[in-house]
Amino acid sequence: MNAQVIAVVNQKGGTGKSTTCANLGVGLAQAGKKVLVVDVDPQASLSISLGHSQPDDLPVTLSDLMGKVLNDQPITPGEGILHHAEGVDLMPSNIQLSGMEVSLVNAMSRETILRQYLDTVRKQYTHILLDCQPSLGMLTVNALAAANRLIVPVQAEYLPAKGLEQLLQTVGKVRRQINPKLLIDGILLTMVDSRTNFAREISALLRETYGGDIKVFDSEIPHSVRAKETSAEGKSIFAHDPGGKVAEAYGNLTREVLQLEKQRAKSRAGISR
Repeated sequence: MNAQVIAVVNQKGGTGKSTTCANLGVGLAQAGKKVLVVDVDPQASLSISLGHSQPDDLPVTLSDLMGKVLNDQPITPGEGILHHAEGVDLMPSNIQLSGMEVSLVNAMSRETILRQYLDTVRKQYTHILLDCQPSLGMLTVNALAAANRLIVPVQAEYLPAKGLEQLLQTVGKVRRQINPKLLIDGILLTMVDSRTNFAREISALLRETYGGDIKVFDSEIPHSVRAKETSAEGKSIFAHDPGGKVAEAYGNLTREVLQLEKQRAKSRAGISR
């Protein structure tokens, strides 16, 4: 196995990155994939939503392992990785990761520290999902340098085009300078309120603005109070409300992501013939 590394990224907060990361991770695990989700955000929303309500008390987190990479110290197999009952593994984070971001500024090959950590675990998984912090700082650049694919969740309640421009510029820069293989899987509309036409308008606007270059996923994640409750329970939406609209939407997204992989593998096979 050599894992597909998918970063879930948007420098705007509150777009549903952590929820998407957790639920897509569990969706892929239910489809028989071997999944590691990595919390690359010092706020630790992903770690909390997967049941670790006090991340600052965890003995080993991502910042410890990135620290080992920085200091050329060996990492033992599976070190710090936590197992979740729904079949995903988690590399948690906590507030210490903010300090790591400061240390990275002066580090040699500072953009690839996360990638070097992932190289130690990538053979054990089919998919590694990275939950990025809501900024375009050094940690997010590390995630973009380590990923081969991106999913961009966008809240369907306001016009996100400006923020997207900034993100796409950063992606372009990372492609040119560090990671030429980085692909954007697509834009995912989240918190969609079916009672308004907002989502339809924004979806049309996004397709109009970026549709030629970037896919907008057909799956849209509905706004739901139940989805918000899941993080307090440490469960995915599939366990919390399996028959609900949000679980259905994340199930559809999982299928779309896997379908995209198949198409790419096919076209690669076609090229290499």
